[in-house]
Formats: sequence, structure tokens, C-alpha cells
Amino acid sequence: MVGFDQAPTAGPGSVTETDRDLVEKVAELNARYKHHSATAVMEAALNDAGNIALVSSFGAESVVLLHMAALADKMTPVLFVDTELLFTETLVYQQEVSERLGLRNVQVIKADDIAEKDPYGALRFSDTDACCALRKTVPLQKALAGFDGWITGRKRFQSGTRAALDFFEVEDGTGRIKVNPLAHWAPDDVRAYMTENRLPRHPLVAKGYPSIGCAPCTSPVAEGEDPRAGRWRNQNKEECGIHVVDGTFVRTGA
Repeated sequence: MVGFDQAPTAGPGSVTETDRDLVEKVAELNARYKHHSATAVMEAALNDAGNIALVSSFGAESVVLLHMAALADKMTPVLFVDTELLFTETLVYQQEVSERLGLRNVQVIKADDIAEKDPYGALRFSDTDACCALRKTVPLQKALAGFDGWITGRKRFQSGTRAALDFFEVEDGTGRIKVNPLAHWAPDDVRAYMTENRLPRHPLVAKGYPSIGCAPCTSPVAEGEDPRAGRWRNQNKEECGIHVVDGTFVRTGA
């Protein structure tokens, strides 16, 4: 299996002053913005949390955070990981949304060792975790190395691993802040925001893809199924591995 390039985690009793300061800062931010809106949390992230990037898949619901970021600062760094296995529709949508919202700092991230480690694109058949690590997790972690934190589109309703999500988190093992402005949003909130602001939908949503990742590992979802049922269908896996929990990258659900 391809290994995950992650920062070492401090052992018991080795918490540094920087760690304590970061924990206190995150606790203070959560207390201050506990009853605030997602847009207020977005602005807080960009103004009060240091050098922050928005990580976006340009998927089914991504346009909401992209729109909030554009309203706050069109120069917000937006990191988009092109795994080279994405749907063509996603690549076109990324360009169209970036132009429409006037985002001026979209950075397309790609792994630089795919030709060496997965020359035939077959790794996904033998080890999906390794494929995610190679094409998404590792290049994203490298791209985030220069930032104090990052903004995600995670929401509590999406899976058991996200049920207690706060607006601000300390990302274990990296020393970064992770910001989740939409943590408390329900699906209806997302749809309402997109409608009220007349935001463009990802074209695959209308074709039965409420959650969109790489083309080989994403399938349509039938009526009544969980919205993420089409991600890694029939596998014990519901995260691509870009989120760190207890010092390790999360790759499976609760």
C-alpha cells in the first residue's frame, strides 16, 4: 500500500506550547462564533485564523462555499485537486464556476508521481485507499504545507464520522486549523442558498449524482438511498482520506 505522508504526532505528555495555544485559539473561535452564520464563520476564517485556504472539489455542493469566499475576498486561495480520474463535467464546471464567481486565486493541484506509481491507472482496482493517497491525500497535504489552516465543506449530516463537527477544529498531527462553515447546515439549507443566489449546479447532480468524486469510484444514487451511497459503493469506505482524526487520515466510516 502506498504510505501516507503525514506529520508525526506528538506522543503522550509531549504537548507543546504551540499546541496549547492553538487549542485555546480554536476554543475561543468556537465560543465567539457559536451562534453565527456560515458567512460569518467564513469571514472569521479568512480574517482571524491566519493564512487560510479553501479546499474545494467543485462537487455537488461546493459552489456554496466558493460563493461565500468570493464575496469575502476574491483572492482567497482555492485549492482544487485534479486526481486525473475526475469526470469531465467536473473539470468544465471548475472552470465555469471560477470564472463566474470571479475567483482569482484557484490553484489546481496534481500529484507529480502518478506516472511512476500508477502508470496504468490500475491501482484503484487493487487498493482504493492507496489510490486516494497517491492522487489526492498526499498532493493536498503538500499543497497545504504553507497554510495555517483550511476551509472544508463538511457537514454533520453527511456521515457518522462528522456527527459532532464544530466550526473550528485543530487538525491532529499537522498544527493547522480546520474550518467547517457549513457544519450545522441541513440539505435544505444548501439547496435554499443555491437557489436564492442563483448559483450554477454541477451537471451530474441532475443525472443522479448527489455526491461526486472520481469517475471510477462514483456511481448514481437511487431514490431513497443515502446521498453518499454512490461513493465507493459496496466498500467499507466513506472518506477519501484527506481528513485527519486522532493522528491518522480517515479512510472509513464509523
